[in-house]
Amino acid sequence: MPLRKIHAVGAAAAFALLAAALPTPASAAPSGGLVINEVFGGGGNSGATLTHDFIELANRSTAPIDLSGWSVQYHSRSGTGSWQLTQLTGTLAPGAYYLVQEAKGTGGTQPLPTPDATGTIPMSGTDGTVALVHGTTALTCTDATCGGEASIVDLLGYGTATIREGQPIPGASSTQSVQRTTAADSDDNSADFTAATPTPKASNGGDTPGPACPATPGALKIRDVQGNGWISPQNGKTVTDVPGIVTAVRGSGTRGFWIQDPAPDADPATSEAVLVFLGSQGDLSVKPGDAVMVSGKVSDYYPVPSGETFPNVSSLSTTEITNPTVKVCSSGNALPAAEVIAPTTLPGVYAPTSPTGNVESLVTVDPARSVLDFWESREGMLVEVDDARVIGAGNQYGEIYITAKPGEYATPRGGTVNLGYDKTPTGRIVVQPVSGSVPRVDVGSVLNGATSGPVDYSLFGGYGIAATTVGSAAPSNLVRESATPQAADQLAVATYNVENLSPKDPASKFTELAAGVVEHLASPDVVVLEEIQDNNGSTNDGVVDASQTLDKFVAAITAAGGPAYEWRQINPENGRDGGQPGGNIRVAFLFNPARVSFVDRAGGDSTTAVSVAADADGTAALSASPGRVDPANEAWQSSRKPLAGEFRFQGQKVIVVANHFNSKGGDQNADGRYQPPNRSSEIQRVKQATVLNAFLKDVLAVDARANIVVAGDINDYQYSPALATLTSNGEILTDLINTLPENERYSYVYNGLSQVLDHILISKPLSSFEYDVVHINAEFAFQTSDHDPQVVRLRPDKTPYCTQTLTGDHVGALKVTSGVLCIKGGRQIGALTIAPGAALIVDGGQLIGSVKSTGAAWFQVCGSKVTGSVSVSGSAGPVLLGGGNCAPNTITGSVSLSGNTGGVTVGGNAFTGALTCSGNNPPPTNGGAANRVTGVFAGQCSGL
Repeated sequence: MPLRKIHAVGAAAAFALLAAALPTPASAAPSGGLVINEVFGGGGNSGATLTHDFIELANRSTAPIDLSGWSVQYHSRSGTGSWQLTQLTGTLAPGAYYLVQEAKGTGGTQPLPTPDATGTIPMSGTDGTVALVHGTTALTCTDATCGGEASIVDLLGYGTATIREGQPIPGASSTQSVQRTTAADSDDNSADFTAATPTPKASNGGDTPGPACPATPGALKIRDVQGNGWISPQNGKTVTDVPGIVTAVRGSGTRGFWIQDPAPDADPATSEAVLVFLGSQGDLSVKPGDAVMVSGKVSDYYPVPSGETFPNVSSLSTTEITNPTVKVCSSGNALPAAEVIAPTTLPGVYAPTSPTGNVESLVTVDPARSVLDFWESREGMLVEVDDARVIGAGNQYGEIYITAKPGEYATPRGGTVNLGYDKTPTGRIVVQPVSGSVPRVDVGSVLNGATSGPVDYSLFGGYGIAATTVGSAAPSNLVRESATPQAADQLAVATYNVENLSPKDPASKFTELAAGVVEHLASPDVVVLEEIQDNNGSTNDGVVDASQTLDKFVAAITAAGGPAYEWRQINPENGRDGGQPGGNIRVAFLFNPARVSFVDRAGGDSTTAVSVAADADGTAALSASPGRVDPANEAWQSSRKPLAGEFRFQGQKVIVVANHFNSKGGDQNADGRYQPPNRSSEIQRVKQATVLNAFLKDVLAVDARANIVVAGDINDYQYSPALATLTSNGEILTDLINTLPENERYSYVYNGLSQVLDHILISKPLSSFEYDVVHINAEFAFQTSDHDPQVVRLRPDKTPYCTQTLTGDHVGALKVTSGVLCIKGGRQIGALTIAPGAALIVDGGQLIGSVKSTGAAWFQVCGSKVTGSVSVSGSAGPVLLGGGNCAPNTITGSVSLSGNTGGVTVGGNAFTGALTCSGNNPPPTNGGAANRVTGVFAGQCSGL
């Protein structure tokens, strides 16, 4: 079957339809007075015959009408902007037409008949609003119906117009005008008008009756066209006079209308409705309620996802009747009742399992087996969801996502979270109104009442509703979150995908992103940025430098009251890192020099790999800072290279790696025929994770206690193979998203599913952290970026590195005059003295003899046995005897702790002897673990 590019429309596209047995309603009397009779905005457009746009009025009264002081006015499809007007003159006789010529296009061959008034308004050929106004002042109303404007005598919205009476009339094009029917005016444009070949200053084409329907419909009903499988048994064949009731029409996109059999059979696998596809030029003059007979060629149409080619597409098909001849048999018929979709209606399994991997090989559809089966069995049929919660905000593409199962995987903020490849939510439904516009409301809003229309299929969410009715939107009042500011001793590191930021963006985007950093992220100390473009954005001219982009962003942050951030980055090779052509997106660091310092080390460039060696203090040092991780590795082909940077915070070294892994482009449609879908892009991300994992292991091999933060847009889920590879199954990195409750694990909303693409991961020594995903974008209809940022507040481990280590026995007095003595499992037998400025760390050891420390930089004894007196005084650094992460000790002998100023923690120990504390500032604590003392608690240690 060939892939549809353009559906040709047969020459015999005369509309008049169904069986003679269907009732024919009586015609109502025409409206009286002056009305808008016909509007054409396609004049001079490609494919048009007429050279000018026009507006035609008709006098339906029995008396002449003086048009002095009248005007016709035009507004674009949106609810913003201003009205344009053309004044009228003269008198219009009863039953006559008044032609207003508007702007001329660049095409067309036929001029209009002599106009009665001339204007210059360039009207849209497909979408807009025309008002007939008893006045010559431009209107100012922009609400849906311009309510309250007494000067408006008639109003017509066509295409996807925001301003209209009732619903706008679809079908306007370069070859189709919208024309008033002979029926009484109902104040619903979709009912009062039809689309047909333009007829300036002549009877409307829609008034001419079409060919009569045959007495008996054709041999096939809609159910025979659809069949009980995934593909029509009539695919590629021509069918004749298939009867049905028009349930909905769509004037743009997949342009056409749906018909449904009002008398269904008992087979649950066969749909009773089908889409009649017209293409861009077909005559769309049918209306809901028309009984029709349709002849044409049956086609199973597969929409083609980006990167795929037919026939190797992963989407499911929609059965259509194409190149149609349509006969209208009667009008005003009742529509088949819509099936109400309740929480218990849909199966609990999303997709069926097929031995071939292609669900189409499951010959018979079983609507009880899976959600995909269920919707396939109802393709094109009218369905209804009541009081639906919004789980994907209304967007500029005319999509909004709802759930029929409000309790399924619900997030605290009203969304639906995706927690696994085998846990796709089954209640998610994409709504694409036939009008082309949706309420721009946020996640958690409710569409009160009925949202209904035919079942349709989309590349962006699978099966959904081509809605003719959308429930009344009750906004969620969702609040954009703000992070807790970091404490003085906390290092705050954030990640934020700023979505192709360049100086070409409006100032408002910089302002809003800056507010996100300052107000919502609380001015982190380090910000990892993704999708920073070069200085001229998408202009593809070899420019790679991004200094202007970053300077402009920093200036916006400062203007918003944030820090005077500095930045570091490495320019990529031109066109080598993927993303928008010409943009040269890259990752970058912002840092607040008042809180954290960046270790600049020369040598980093676009092609040089950063390496790791031991620094003088035993910590890991980067060969270049900033430096790129293995940039020549084929894993990074057409993708961003990780950027490693060395930071110092309050004396502690922290290595931050910024990332933006390759996108999911090329994966098979998750809502398509191949189940499970092939995630081909995952192969490269696993390679990337492998390369980065090796670099991180190099760092940890030098310093097992290295403070590492890996942040950015990994473009994959927390349960994916890429994240398992990157973290060594959680052994070397903690993926912080997994520390949140399951229903809060998301940073991105796509096709109505709340999911994870962005991550902050930390090495195991960074055990003290507070982490937030800060929801300010993804759930909202109006976004600065499509990603939510996230931030972690860390307290890096300040435990000093050992300069001497004792693992066996040492017998005799021992004095530590400088550096750090570590006793790990060893025994000191004899007096132990710690001089001013030196440090002692004992972990699982044994001290036999007196211990005296005066002015030590650090004193720590954990999980050890001490026999002898202990005196610690004047220490400027921490004094730790058990408590918190320090294991409790067994101490036999008197203990005196006095005049220490770096904090004293004494917790969980078993003391035999006196425990005396005095003059410590701050006073000692037990870290939440009470001590057991056989002896005396004295001074500040009383009660510990």
